Amino acid sequence: MRGRRIPIALPNTGALSRRRHTLYIRSAIIIFILFAFLQFHVINYDSSDSGSSDNANYSTAAILQMVPPVFHKYLTGKPRNSTHGQNGTHYAGDGPRTANISDIMRMINRYNDLQTVLNEDIYGPLQNDSVIIVVQVHKRITYLRHLIVSLAQARGISRTLLVFSHDYYDDDINDLVQSIDFCKVIQIFYPFSIQTHPTEFPGADPGDCPRDIKKEQALLRKCNNALHPDLYGHYREAKFTQTKHHWWWKANRVFDQLEVTKYHTGMMVFLEEDHYVAEDFLYILELMFRKSQDLCPKCNILSLGTYLKTFNYYTYNKKHQQQQKLLQQQRQLQQQQQLMLQKQRQQQQHQQQQQQQQQQQDQLSQQQSLQTQVTTEKYASQSQWGYQVLPTLYSIYQKVEVTPWISSKHNMGMAFNRTTWYEIVRCARHFCEYDDYNWDWSLQHVSQQCLKQKLHVMVVKGPRVFHIGECGVHHKKSNCESNQVISKVQQVLKVARGAQQLFPRSISLTQTSVIKKTKLRKGNGGWGDQRDHQLCFNMTLVGR
Repeated sequence: MRGRRIPIALPNTGALSRRRHTLYIRSAIIIFILFAFLQFHVINYDSSDSGSSDNANYSTAAILQMVPPVFHKYLTGKPRNSTHGQNGTHYAGDGPRTANISDIMRMINRYNDLQTVLNEDIYGPLQNDSVIIVVQVHKRITYLRHLIVSLAQARGISRTLLVFSHDYYDDDINDLVQSIDFCKVIQIFYPFSIQTHPTEFPGADPGDCPRDIKKEQALLRKCNNALHPDLYGHYREAKFTQTKHHWWWKANRVFDQLEVTKYHTGMMVFLEEDHYVAEDFLYILELMFRKSQDLCPKCNILSLGTYLKTFNYYTYNKKHQQQQKLLQQQRQLQQQQQLMLQKQRQQQQHQQQQQQQQQQQDQLSQQQSLQTQVTTEKYASQSQWGYQVLPTLYSIYQKVEVTPWISSKHNMGMAFNRTTWYEIVRCARHFCEYDDYNWDWSLQHVSQQCLKQKLHVMVVKGPRVFHIGECGVHHKKSNCESNQVISKVQQVLKVARGAQQLFPRSISLTQTSVIKKTKLRKGNGGWGDQRDHQLCFNMTLVGR
């Protein structure tokens, strides 16, 4: 007789649990790899996608659409003369008009004597700490129109004084400037221009030496400035020397000759006709001025501009959009991970319940049963690794940098007060005798050779002043189309506005890289003529 079979409980080895845990670990590893890939993709995103912006509409109509209708009048004013556009954009009134020299000189003297401040009856007298904006104007009216449009949209512009300093008298430009109704305006006219001195110094005197003539030949010819070529052996060109003369005269004029600025103690911002400002440039300037005492007590210049190519700013928008897309994907993955962990906990709880039931059933065979307890809380907490969103590239718009002032980098949208100016003007000899026709290089020489406290600048990393001029004194291109650059700047500011990166609550100082000691630079020449030195000295006023 066969014995009765006794069921023997098999030991619970936990193989099923281990297989499940292996599956969960593999899933977590896959998610981790995917997160790492996305994070790496954010960091190394190629900015070449910005090239699609090249297909943008650069037409005059498209540019007008970006301008509030109330300011269209500055772009479409009716001209007195029927000249054609110069800068590629044929807005009405582009280009100068010939006039009698004696009449021009009479009008220039009248403007300079009267010192009329327009709109003062509307906006009241200038406050001593208000911002004064000084614009150097030649005859590129297209660019000037867009500068005025940008100024009109700036917050706080009604409290400022706009000073337009002209070295070319033109009725259309005067009409444009005098049509400004959003702040106080005054016009000053450089009295020693080429326009009013076409055949005599400081214009091109027929008796002057040709630029490239050798000094020996010049001495034989006995031309006016034969004894004084520049350091490269060239003789002066009036069209290049005028810009430096005008800048020096303008600075002396606004600080020490105008009645309206007699008691002014605030900042003066220096712009040019082919600049374009952001709507928060005055806000940023005030913020920088307040913070400069703490962040950089030695800073004596503030700079709002940069010469970075405007199309580079499109990469910020592209990267921002790409990051937003990647972050959205990562959020979805995180949600999936949380769902997986939740499901995992439920399965583990169910497994624990099964194990408890199994233990109750196997109480009679405790010697053959193996109690397994799996702790899942620790595993779950380890799988929930932290994720930090990388700072967006737009954050540079709230950063400032402190560095020694460099002429080629910090001469656009620069601002300083009377204290800094008096330090500069005391070094007039270094400015006026330095053999370089550029005012900014000459100012660099003043800082290096004369000032007790060198020029140091606080510069905003996200520019608030842009350069829109494609053609000018130093750059002669076959295509002087202005629409493309203007449109790009408009798009840049639109992107910044949409991303809420204008009007930051505060600014912070970036870590400034170690800067090597600036070497003494050889001038660019063009300023060897003693007559230029003397004219520069004659325009210098130290204090009132």
